[in-house]
Amino acid sequence: MTKLMQVAVVGAGNMGGGMLTRLRGLGWSVAVHDVDPQVQSHAAALGAVACGSAKEAAQLLSPDGVLMVVVVDAAQTEVVLWGEGGAGPVMQPGQSVMLCPTLGPVTVQGQAERLAQRGIDFIDAPMSGGPLRAKEGTMSLMVSCSDAVWQRSQTLLNALSQQVFRVGTRPGDGARTKLVNNLLAAVNLAGAAEAMALAERLGLDPAATLSVIEASSGQSWIGSDRMRRALAGDFEPRAHVTLLAKDTGLALQAAEEVAFDPPLGRIARGLFAQALAQGWADLDDAALLQLMRQR
Repeated sequence: MTKLMQVAVVGAGNMGGGMLTRLRGLGWSVAVHDVDPQVQSHAAALGAVACGSAKEAAQLLSPDGVLMVVVVDAAQTEVVLWGEGGAGPVMQPGQSVMLCPTLGPVTVQGQAERLAQRGIDFIDAPMSGGPLRAKEGTMSLMVSCSDAVWQRSQTLLNALSQQVFRVGTRPGDGARTKLVNNLLAAVNLAGAAEAMALAERLGLDPAATLSVIEASSGQSWIGSDRMRRALAGDFEPRAHVTLLAKDTGLALQAAEEVAFDPPLGRIARGLFAQALAQGWADLDDAALLQLMRQR
């Protein structure tokens, strides 16, 4: 008889892989599906049960199991849940879908409603912090779900992270919180890149200047994380330029829906668009320093 899984992870790349590694290290039984065979093989080497589709992974879930969707965008989420080989049609009442990508609130609400029609519970839970913090269990999770689902999910959420924030009960509030966070992250990253490029132009040692900033009022986590790598010439992708480019667009769309005009957000979105135009979509978003050096 096939052992039932507590969790199924669909999308085991950077963040999903970190979360899966964390759960396996704590002894959780995990099914996994990823479209990249190398990613799937790595997950299997950690003891996860490799599956040929999201549907197959969902079919291995226990009656109260959780399907964690850790893909990139709304289109991929739709495929995972409702496309060919999708998980949604085979999931059962009592099981839950935990949606982790950065998505627009309307998309999240729509998915929650479709799942609710089948009696499937929903956890709106975007994450932030990067793959290393996902592995360590120190990333932040922004969770919105019903009281009953919140209580039932405590063990899983606390296993995934020491930084779990319940931001509401309404599907989409996790997404709204994540968009606010990522808009600020984009603004902070653009500002850090601008400051480092100016330090270089002024003839300062940029690494020493960054050390000063890290101990002073200009400090930001994303500025330190990205600029340390960029100053070392390391643009290997941990978070692709495409991600914050997408997220700033979603944040400005959400702002428009409530008649709010974020001027710094618009500038940040424009800078990420310029980075994409340079052909840097697949570079780490630390590449914004290269953009500022060109000014």
